[in-house]
Amino acid sequence: MTTLATLPLWGTLGVLLCITLASYVQTLTGFAFGLIFLALVGVFDLIPVGVAANAVTLITLSQTVIHFREYPLTDDWRVIRPAIWPSLVGVAAGLALLFWLSDSALYLLKMALGVSVIGSAALLVVRFAPKAEIDAPGSFALTGLLAGLMGGMFSTAGPPLVYKLYRQPLSLPVIRQALLVMFGLSQLVRLGIVLVSGQFTPASLVYALMAVPLVFLVTRGNRRYPLKLSSVAISRVAAGLLLMAGASLIATAW
Repeated sequence: MTTLATLPLWGTLGVLLCITLASYVQTLTGFAFGLIFLALVGVFDLIPVGVAANAVTLITLSQTVIHFREYPLTDDWRVIRPAIWPSLVGVAAGLALLFWLSDSALYLLKMALGVSVIGSAALLVVRFAPKAEIDAPGSFALTGLLAGLMGGMFSTAGPPLVYKLYRQPLSLPVIRQALLVMFGLSQLVRLGIVLVSGQFTPASLVYALMAVPLVFLVTRGNRRYPLKLSSVAISRVAAGLLLMAGASLIATAW
């Protein structure tokens, strides 16, 4: 297995470049850091998908803590409460699939990741029409289960939740808060399972430590020097990056 000690200098620089690009897409879209990062390191075989996913878990948790230090949690997050327990069950199931596929069918794991990335690209170009009323709790529970499966396998629970929440009659701050609550909880559970099962390696911690300052710098830079494009154009640029990364990942797995 590739570790930080065995990764050549160009490989380390490649991981840092992947982190930077994924961070930039995250600043444009509000999600997809994990999908972009995992897709890029998978395409170029820089580090194992499992190691990268564990690093994304730590990065997501740090992003969640930083956000809620700046923007305290309110009661608005409760809209997502029906999805929490199914999501945590999905995390455990997704991790089981990750462990199994990593050992016996790595190409299937890469293809599943590629399909997830392409699905996220589609979400960015579809214009959501908000519904008149909040969906039933059962619908949120199913979404939570799907999000948990993706979160367990790839540390990226975003696409199902983004689709669900942006279809609801909710304000953007409420949607962002609900997403971060779900991301934080699922990643916390995922980290606990990985630690207990002995699947966590020091390399993931090192990559996460390298990523945090890069994420901060990219976010700060985009805030000071934003891309001079409309929201529609930004979505299309980000979707194009996701589509290329997902298609490349499927091609290399095939």
